Amino acid sequence: MRHAAVGAGERAQRIRVTGIVQGVGFRPAVWRLAQRHGLRGTVGNDGQGVAIHVCGPADALARFVADLRCQAPPLARVDRIDCDDGAWLAPDAGFAIVASSADGAARTGIAPDAASCAACIAETVDPAARRHGYAFTNCTHCGPRLSIAERIPYDRANTTMRAFTMCAACRAEYDNPADRRFHAQPIACPDCGPRIWLETGDAHRDVALPQDAIAAARLLLQRGAIVAIKGLGGFQLACDAGNADAVARLRARKRRASKPLALMARDLAMVRSFTRVDADEATCLQGPAAPIVLLPRTAGAAQLADSIAPGMRTLGIMLPNTPLHHLLLRGMAHPIVLTSGNVSDAPQLTDNDAARTALAAIADAFLLHDRPVARRVDDSVVRVMAGAPRVLRRARGLAPAGIALHPDFAAATSVLALGGDLKNSVCLLRAGQAVVSHHIGELRDPRTLADFRRAIDDYRQLFDHDAQCIAIDAHPQSLAGAGARALPAGTGGASAPAVVEVQHHHAHIAACMAENGLPPDTPDVLGIALDGMGYGDDGTIWGGEFLRAGYRGFTRLARLQPVALPGGDAAMREPWRNTYAQLVAAMGWPAFADRYADLALYAGLRTKPLRVIDAMLASHTNCPPASSAARLFDAVAAACGICFDHIGHEGQAAMELEACADAATLEHESDDRAYPFAIDTGDGSHLPCLDPAPLWPALLDDLHHGVPASVVSARFHKGLAIAIVRMVRRLRAVHDGDALHTVALSGGVFQNRILLEQLVRRLEQAGLAVLTHRQVPSNDGGLSLGQAAVAAARMLATRATPPADPTTATARTETSPCA
Repeated sequence: MRHAAVGAGERAQRIRVTGIVQGVGFRPAVWRLAQRHGLRGTVGNDGQGVAIHVCGPADALARFVADLRCQAPPLARVDRIDCDDGAWLAPDAGFAIVASSADGAARTGIAPDAASCAACIAETVDPAARRHGYAFTNCTHCGPRLSIAERIPYDRANTTMRAFTMCAACRAEYDNPADRRFHAQPIACPDCGPRIWLETGDAHRDVALPQDAIAAARLLLQRGAIVAIKGLGGFQLACDAGNADAVARLRARKRRASKPLALMARDLAMVRSFTRVDADEATCLQGPAAPIVLLPRTAGAAQLADSIAPGMRTLGIMLPNTPLHHLLLRGMAHPIVLTSGNVSDAPQLTDNDAARTALAAIADAFLLHDRPVARRVDDSVVRVMAGAPRVLRRARGLAPAGIALHPDFAAATSVLALGGDLKNSVCLLRAGQAVVSHHIGELRDPRTLADFRRAIDDYRQLFDHDAQCIAIDAHPQSLAGAGARALPAGTGGASAPAVVEVQHHHAHIAACMAENGLPPDTPDVLGIALDGMGYGDDGTIWGGEFLRAGYRGFTRLARLQPVALPGGDAAMREPWRNTYAQLVAAMGWPAFADRYADLALYAGLRTKPLRVIDAMLASHTNCPPASSAARLFDAVAAACGICFDHIGHEGQAAMELEACADAATLEHESDDRAYPFAIDTGDGSHLPCLDPAPLWPALLDDLHHGVPASVVSARFHKGLAIAIVRMVRRLRAVHDGDALHTVALSGGVFQNRILLEQLVRRLEQAGLAVLTHRQVPSNDGGLSLGQAAVAAARMLATRATPPADPTTATARTETSPCA
């Protein structure tokens, strides 16, 4: 390529674009913009993003820079554009895409996997197209990204597609700037790309022709078989959702007795045949992330097996996100159940041989392909609540998209945050950006713990991240934090990174603050953290907390009244234990037995080992006190006869209690009928408490008079929201209320739609600003973001580093998780 110096009347710039700009058609878009504006130069990928050298008339150059942001490709996200004037040599004519460079520390992002675009699906179903029936059709606007990427920069040689050499036809598309597959790294076709086949366990019945394999798998599903499918980020188990026997067999074989199963429907019309879908929910379903969306079921759901989501009024639905799924669902009369391909709580499988072995007792057939999965990526889950889509599980389609923090975080130390032991994720923070990993899972399982350790190494390598600080949960026995001090410092030869411990509920509130763009030195917020449990600074179990919090520290202002957990961990599995403990604390067993012996609750409790429990309570043996909001939900659920004896999965009792709540009671009944809570001010002798004791006589009287559980549930939800607002008002009155104008809501209990919507409405009516989660889960899946933000803010304060110039640092935009 011949080069020339900058001519008279011309201007030359070196432009750096960072964000999600690799693997999304950004370089071809730059090439087209340069052609339009008559500029010469080059564009290429490197470890920091996209590097552009461009030369031309000053006015054309200014329009070009403006268009870089506003005309970016659909999957791109431009976080920052830096321009540097200079006398750069540029091509004497034309504009070229140049080879990628791995120079410099990685600052760019890998795009999340994206659902198939309309153009690719049209090709897949067009008999005249050369990709007709091809399960791996993709372009720069869709297809695999994170699930195939092995390192930065995102080029084919650095992905699991490197084993597939492009044919001449694909190469022509790849090299054609006018084609939507121009530099599409996973480009493939039936002649040169990955292949799919079906295995049935009988070598004589295996199907090797791709379209025949998919058709045969569809026929097996229609006949009631369970098929293991190698999807985008790992294996999935499928069966016909309209076949009750097939669903029952899947539950029995997978040992998944009650946890709701996700569904995949052919199209939006099918989804609307059995659920109610509003505009926001439709946008989520049809967007690039294509997550599972929780939708209210309608009468049309009678066509589906009852056991798909027992006790729930919602169904988790997704639309096909790959050509394979689109082809498989064509001709299906019902949606299919599509759940993670794993063995009871183990990580989702990704390898063909491992799946054949582990799933042999579950699946009747295997729909396999030969494109390796670089990393396990489960399905994301989203629910529209309080007027916005909110992420319940961050995975396929959402991770690892960066979360732009306030510009003042740009100067912060690079941080690796390790999250919690439940619903684990890890977070990398650097240069004002936070990358929260895909959902990893429960670290109590040794297989998931090993997966967690691999994920740390994987993300550090993928993003070339040398952590100067590691943030962990403050629990002394945290599995996630156990190996923090043993992690290597990285490639720079520096000393081992500093370790920062972050209290569990402080991390919850900090995560909410961070994703809402609050700066490191923000004024304190009033944080309300409601969850199952977390290790408190006083060594007790917390879970219903009112905190005055900034990033760098917090003060515990109030709590939910602590109540014993009889049997410790057993109380998390057996809700009746929490009901008994609440009754003993509120009125004592003799008073309860005297007044409510006619209740089914009394009869049920009489069958339990109450003398043993009483002895444990009296001696404080394995009955730790806990201010846990989740255990209060369990107690109320069991009192209503919901999951009285035991739960089959985490949160089941609370989920079914929410599901049964009467909408008319919530909307129309006077607040006076809501169950009361007391506020114990503490009087200086102890921490103020929100005490549920008064709700129990009101609740039990309702049960005594035959009030249905649906009304009881509604009155409980409404009463809790009213009580929280009362506590907020009191705390503001006592603790400089003008400064505590913002309330941040976090913790897994806020995945309860009723409580979230009731509380947001009432707090806003009180004139308060309310922060909630959208991009990361309010449950423990968001802890790593909060830990990272706390550690970064503390390190900034220690270094006394001046804040970054907001005119050049990362710009924050309000983003829907489904956008």
